[in-house]
Amino acid sequence: MLKYVNTGIVFQEIPDEVTLAINISGCPCRCPGCHSHYLWEDIGLPLNTEALDDFVERFGNDITCFAFMGGDGDPKGVNILAQYLHETYPQFKVAWYSGRLRIPSNIKKTDFDYIKIGPYIRHLGPLKSPTTNQRLYRQAADGTFEDITHRFWHKIAL
Repeated sequence: MLKYVNTGIVFQEIPDEVTLAINISGCPCRCPGCHSHYLWEDIGLPLNTEALDDFVERFGNDITCFAFMGGDGDPKGVNILAQYLHETYPQFKVAWYSGRLRIPSNIKKTDFDYIKIGPYIRHLGPLKSPTTNQRLYRQAADGTFEDITHRFWHKIAL
């Protein structure tokens, strides 16, 4: 069962979106240098369709996207929730931040508008670092995914 610990409305996780980031516990990845060790534990409240309905009621007028931050312990559960959001609330985009190198083959990637993959590797840096191993993909109209990681690499004007 998926559980979440907290949520936050964020502006930097998904380009051009106001995102409700849902921090999912029970992370099996345990990346060295992880800034969210508390998400390794099996703690929090159930993350299910009722929780999503509550989030829509509370935050629906303020957001454009839902981001599942984690869920690698139950990828099928994340996929089911993404399907639910798209079917019930088609006005919202859906993103998934996974610490895995690949999305499992039994996951229907087209249920997500954005997918971030890759474990955090400290010396390579996060998405905002041009040396990062992590990648953020956006689904195109034809169902393919385009790498948009470069959108996090800010150029400094002199």
